Amino acid sequence: MSSHKFLTGHHLSGGIELNTMRTFVAIAETGSIVAAGKALGLTRSAAGKSLARLEAHLATRLLHRTTRSVSLTADGQYFYERCIQILTDIHEAESSIRQDNPQPKGTLRLTVTSAFGRIAILPLLNDFLEKWPDLDVEISFTDRLVDLVEEGFDLGIRMGDMPDDSMMVARPITRYRPWIYASPAYLQNHGMPENIAELGAHQRLIYGLQAGSGIWRLANDDGVEVSISGNRRLRFDSGEAIKDAAVEGMGIALMPSFLAADDLHNHRLVKLFPHYAGKQIPINAIYPNRKHLAAKIRQFIDMLVINFQAADSA
Repeated sequence: MSSHKFLTGHHLSGGIELNTMRTFVAIAETGSIVAAGKALGLTRSAAGKSLARLEAHLATRLLHRTTRSVSLTADGQYFYERCIQILTDIHEAESSIRQDNPQPKGTLRLTVTSAFGRIAILPLLNDFLEKWPDLDVEISFTDRLVDLVEEGFDLGIRMGDMPDDSMMVARPITRYRPWIYASPAYLQNHGMPENIAELGAHQRLIYGLQAGSGIWRLANDDGVEVSISGNRRLRFDSGEAIKDAAVEGMGIALMPSFLAADDLHNHRLVKLFPHYAGKQIPINAIYPNRKHLAAKIRQFIDMLVINFQAADSA
């Protein structure tokens, strides 16, 4: 027989009881010690004493108190978010043991690159939220490399290969190839490059601020590779900024097809040298290495995989 014991009101490591944690969450969500006590079947005195013990144990004030309401301090907000995660994980673990179908609950905190998130992820969110009404989603759109654990994110969507020493789990959801694009205005003002090598003499829009980010490595349909260097006066740390600059006629861009698709369709961009493209870029769902993956994370990743596989096969 398993030696594991389930936590039903017992202490977590560090001496905090689950019921104390639930009381704190109820107070934070109702904004009232009285209302929280009623919701949990406790007297005002019992709920207040539970909060006082918790603050004494943590040696910090979690709530601002007035005669009419309470509100979270900065420490309280952080602790509240972690409590929600812990209570959700415990609920899902118990459901899994009982062989129930764990329903995603709580808040899914997600970080995505700005352009891919806006173009590819946002259109999928409405159906996902309708399917799981007890789940909230918070999304950070940024091209900055985010530390998921340090900044409290459940999941990240990132472009490119993961480093070999990464402590994250990476699940591929789709792939894109970058192609070469320019606006009609740019080509009218600067001329159409007659061959692939002439790109080096044109104004190229470079992604990445690092010293070695100015070389384009391309391959044709036969696998013959070519490297393009030269003019690289304009550098960006945003894929959307490169796309916008290309549309404005500021230079020639190498960017993923999803980023250029709308402007290509509306003739604001032209694809150059369609037989040449960059290396395929993997899009990965990244999450911390955990033995048991929370239902909200698993369901979201599954939704992404299903939708992108359907799009790829269309």
